Amino acid sequence: MTLGSAASGAAPGRLTDHEARQRLEHERESRLTQLKAIEAAGVGQQASDDLLASQRASTRGVLKEIDAAFERLAAGTYGSCQGCGGAIPAERLEILPYTRHCVGCRSSAT
Repeated sequence: MTLGSAASGAAPGRLTDHEARQRLEHERESRLTQLKAIEAAGVGQQASDDLLASQRASTRGVLKEIDAAFERLAAGTYGSCQGCGGAIPAERLEILPYTRHCVGCRSSAT
């Protein structure tokens, strides 16, 4: 399943491609800002190197997930669960726009 096109609008409960792209771009910008702050905080600090390295790795991981979500959007598969193939609810995509799984599949994976 794919998202509705921005020109025709989305089906009820679905994001348009434009809305999805906006959310992903906002998320990317937020994470890039976060990464810059982490890098700036690490200048000259020895005691918290492990914590900063962990935060940096986590933020970079989310940026990779965001890039993968942009690829799914371009391929027309954004919004489909990679576990069950069903539609990921728009509410979940609004909160976590780069998610690959619906709540059910994500819960059973952990």
